[in-house]
Amino acid sequence: MGKIKATVIISIYNNFSFLNLVLAGFERQTNKNFEIIIADDGSKKEVVENIQQSINQSSLSIKHVWHEDKGWRKNEILNKSIQASMTDYIIFVDGDCIPHKSFVQEHLTNKVKNTILAGRRSNLSKFISDKLTYENVRNGILEKRFAIVGLLLKSMIGGSHLENAVFFKSSHIRKKINKKDKGVLGSNFSLHKSDIMEINGFDERYVKPAVGEDTDIEYRLRNAGKKVKSVKHLAIQYHLFHKKLERDKANMEYLNHVIENKTTFTPYGINK
Repeated sequence: MGKIKATVIISIYNNFSFLNLVLAGFERQTNKNFEIIIADDGSKKEVVENIQQSINQSSLSIKHVWHEDKGWRKNEILNKSIQASMTDYIIFVDGDCIPHKSFVQEHLTNKVKNTILAGRRSNLSKFISDKLTYENVRNGILEKRFAIVGLLLKSMIGGSHLENAVFFKSSHIRKKINKKDKGVLGSNFSLHKSDIMEINGFDERYVKPAVGEDTDIEYRLRNAGKKVKSVKHLAIQYHLFHKKLERDKANMEYLNHVIENKTTFTPYGINK
């Protein structure tokens, strides 16, 4: 391992089985010059113990940032994790998204100042998600040709955006497919730490999931003049199957204010 060049922040809450698969994906990265911060929104004691055991056994540099469970406070634990980061480049990942082996390398290769890199994910079916283990993910089962074919078989349909699992090496194809700004997905984006500090991080008033908490950060970064660069089919994720969270519209008041007023800085972020 050379000099640490990026911080991968993985947000989780109680689901160690998913996190274990995600960590298996990071163990096989082609570029290992990164640290991991597990941003834990109050997981219970047994989960914390499992996480610590994984940290002790891992070859990776991993920190566990935890706070007490007082309801959904993902944005707050993300801000604490940003503060704990030791590098000037941050990659955000959700704890149910397994990375392709070139995931970190693609984020680092394509990084640009004042620019957000926006990746995409392939949503795995329950059939495939249930077949995954730490060992077979670590051995690259999701990246082998037969697995990609399997993703597309109708018998396994139940996932979506399966085509996003295709990795392109050709520079010509990469440029062609990533010309358009496709927006930011909260589970797969990266940027320079200075860019997110400029807007004071995530807005901690968002205390409900599924509406606004990711979109808010995108709008405020764009309002601050940051561009979005797509890394679709480059920085690939495999999203594990689970029931969708209920969408709570309580956050919309904050988000609408950001949109209408072209807000950049939040006073409810890292520095309060």
